[in-house]
Amino acid sequence: MPHSKPEFVLTLSCPDAPGIVHSVSGLLYQAGCNIMDSQQYGDADTGLFFMRVHFSAPEHLQDAGQLALLFGDVCKRFDMQAQFHDLRVRPRVVIAVSQYGHCLNDLLYRWKAGQLAMDIAAVVSNHPTFADLTRSYGVDFHHLPLKAGETVETKRAQEQAIFAVMQHSGAELLVLARYMQILSAEFCAQLEGRAINIHHSFLPSFKGARPYAQAYARGVKLIGATAHYVTADLDEGPIIEQDVERVDHTMSAADLTAVGQDVESVVLARAVRWQVEHRILRNGHKTVVFR
Repeated sequence: MPHSKPEFVLTLSCPDAPGIVHSVSGLLYQAGCNIMDSQQYGDADTGLFFMRVHFSAPEHLQDAGQLALLFGDVCKRFDMQAQFHDLRVRPRVVIAVSQYGHCLNDLLYRWKAGQLAMDIAAVVSNHPTFADLTRSYGVDFHHLPLKAGETVETKRAQEQAIFAVMQHSGAELLVLARYMQILSAEFCAQLEGRAINIHHSFLPSFKGARPYAQAYARGVKLIGATAHYVTADLDEGPIIEQDVERVDHTMSAADLTAVGQDVESVVLARAVRWQVEHRILRNGHKTVVFR
């Protein structure tokens, strides 16, 4: 539904200092804005301050660029990194998948049901497995094959084909929904802060192939999943969300897989929702998530 007045989210980070909240809220008040929600956090370890403000703006403040100019002096005074996000503009997302479709199916359903404030621009995959599922939701599917043992050059070309899909569709976020390919360091750098992965473990934990079989062999009592930003360090990116489910000795490896896939779907959906609602701020190798 369209907003009666333009609504924005301001996210900011800066060295912690007295007067930040007063300056930000005061300037919004003077501009005729109405604050609808505000959250802030000061990190005693890093000395950094983080803030998210959801507000409506008067009709003469129609775009994020005008607001950024309005905040120019405040940003300089506090050495502040600030971004204004127009909530009338829905983020566009590309989803990458291989041959496990539970996370893809979950995201498609939540998007179609109006639970995610975004538009799925396309789905890309190194396998054709989920072409029909994707197209049944009216979403473009791109099969970009990549065989095992391909050369570095071929892999890089396939990654750039994914990036071309993002550029052509206007997507700003890549979601790896159990996309079973390791991205190159160059591609990770190209997508810094704009790619989210779901890992099939409560990191750090079982790595490599067949993690649930490993978990079953070890008799684990918790099954977990981790959503994190993609970096060149495999499965070491800043963590966005994690969750676990308790299991027991009566459950088979297939049972653990089913439980794990449910957790993965929920954890990834939360991370994607918080990303498109501009609730995540990077704090070095960690994240601040205003839930």
